[in-house]
Amino acid sequence: MSSSSAASGRGEKAERAEKGERAGATAAKPPMRDALVAAAFQLFLERGYEETTVDDIVTLAGVGRRSFFRYFPSKEDVVFPDHERCLADMTAFLAASGEEHEPVRRVCDAARLVLRMYAENPTFSVQRYRLTKSVPGLRAYELSVVWRYERQLAEYLRERFAGRRDGTLRAEVIAAAVVAAHNNALRSWLRSDGQGDASAEVDHALGYVQSAFGTGPAPRPDGDEAHGDEPHGDEPGGDEPAEDVVVVVSRRGAPLWRVVQEIETALGPGT
Repeated sequence: MSSSSAASGRGEKAERAEKGERAGATAAKPPMRDALVAAAFQLFLERGYEETTVDDIVTLAGVGRRSFFRYFPSKEDVVFPDHERCLADMTAFLAASGEEHEPVRRVCDAARLVLRMYAENPTFSVQRYRLTKSVPGLRAYELSVVWRYERQLAEYLRERFAGRRDGTLRAEVIAAAVVAAHNNALRSWLRSDGQGDASAEVDHALGYVQSAFGTGPAPRPDGDEAHGDEPHGDEPGGDEPAEDVVVVVSRRGAPLWRVVQEIETALGPGT
């Protein structure tokens, strides 16, 4: 091999090594969206939310303003960067439901998707919780986000309860109860700085909703379900418990106390 070809080979190797280093640096660098979130929270914690501007965030992240607004419509949105994805996941989860899914259990499981989002990064979730508590504008924004989750749950339940006289009322009450139970347990976990088992706390809270409104057994702490072949309700596939009907025959003019006594006797002890 000639000296020129050897030099050329060494040059190609050096060039490939340099390209590899650049590729490695690029791979190690966080995506721009994540970099913006990290920069924003660093500044929020150091300076305060109100004192931090979008210009401050993009300067620290090393990007332009246009890049920021490509990912986040406003400064408020950078505080809640994962809710749009979670809402889309919930919508897809409910859309994939079938008639075999008990509706109250299904919306409880949908709420657990939100918990999973928070539990993916406990440190960030606790920081956001503290920040949101201290900034009224963020608290109002968070409430609007929560309302969107509740609306999605209620929409699914209205479809499942369509045709029932109280279908809309039942759907909205259950959706509100699911959100309230989930948020009660979630905030308890966040107040503990993300310590403990968040899933167990949420399962316990949602168990109340399942027991109050569902037709199947309440979720167990380990996530298992008791299975049975018997239909629930007063007809196959119904979601209301069957009601006893008692017919009492009494003579005309019998005193009311006598009628009540006959009814109690017919129903048996414990009524």
